[in-house]
Amino acid sequence: MTAYDFGPGHPMAPQRLELTARLAGSLGLFELPHVSLRVPEVASDVELQRVHSADYIAAVRRASEDPTASDPERGLGTDDDPAFAGMHEASARLAAASLLCAEKVLSGEAVRAVNFGGGLHHASRERASGFCIYNDAALAIQRLLDGGVAKIAYIDVDAHHGDGTQSIFWDDPRVLTMSLHESGLTLFPGTGFANEIGGPHALGTAVNVALPAHTGDAGWLRAFHAVVPQLVGAFEPEVIVSQHGCDSHANDPLTNLNLSVDGQREAATAVAGLAARYCGNRWIATGGGGYDITGVVPRTWSHLIGIVAQNPIPLTTRVPEDWLEYVREEFGRNAPERMGDEADIWWRSWEVGYDPGDAVDRSIIATRKEIFPLHGLDPWFD
Repeated sequence: MTAYDFGPGHPMAPQRLELTARLAGSLGLFELPHVSLRVPEVASDVELQRVHSADYIAAVRRASEDPTASDPERGLGTDDDPAFAGMHEASARLAAASLLCAEKVLSGEAVRAVNFGGGLHHASRERASGFCIYNDAALAIQRLLDGGVAKIAYIDVDAHHGDGTQSIFWDDPRVLTMSLHESGLTLFPGTGFANEIGGPHALGTAVNVALPAHTGDAGWLRAFHAVVPQLVGAFEPEVIVSQHGCDSHANDPLTNLNLSVDGQREAATAVAGLAARYCGNRWIATGGGGYDITGVVPRTWSHLIGIVAQNPIPLTTRVPEDWLEYVREEFGRNAPERMGDEADIWWRSWEVGYDPGDAVDRSIIATRKEIFPLHGLDPWFD
């Protein structure tokens, strides 16, 4: 999976996957008796064509075989997505991992699954974007639909808007795409506003909460709980697919949100609760963005793995010494010694009232006013 490598200096460092796997392993998460590991193959063109066009896949193959044959109009060979030898195979393997998750959930072999190497949510049907070549989350959703799942809720908590996944299912009433992200006024890709609500045959199935820069745990969690549970309950999905980019952390170098690992863990816990309440526990979780590769990403995604496995790691847990030593030796850094940030993640529930002077509340009510009536919900009180 670490072959997905755009080169030295690129923010999407493959070491973040290696470090996550090492930490999760040191914490014993892969040894749990009810957890199994599977090795993904490389997705076939037929599989990729469930959400990507044949012409686009051919363009990726050309750039993969000859990185000088890039195609900037399709997002290939840009600063964000530089072409590299083997790009197609590396991208298709990450995609196959999420497809494998979907297959196991469909067959009943697994109830929950996680691909922390996935979550490449900016890739659209015809174009690479934002470090994303193939949209593995969209492929998993489409596989579930093709396998007979009637309705799916996609929950995206990355700091960046999940624009690619939204665009692929824009006019599909079977998929509810929900994205909580830093406002496009201050962050790439510049989309994801409250008035983006889905196509003519699927009004209300694209949901966007555009949060102001510098929103912290309390505001973010208030927004999540003021929008997502109500809509999941009204939509009644059979499976949840989620994207857990952890670039919303205060230490992330590319974004302007101020969450803690504690807050990100709470978000994953909330998604788990929705899967348990509405979907018979059926849940596929993916990774996503996250660019503090030693201080944040491995801890947050190890928490995600633990929550998916219904074996959550307490925030007070000490990070294993073998992992800390590895980071010191290989990266010359001192990583945090606890699994949490000792943050206060208390948040005000929507029921205590709306504050028009609060920028987060204004974002929440903008989304609720656009979307809630389309699901039979009252934007002020439900």
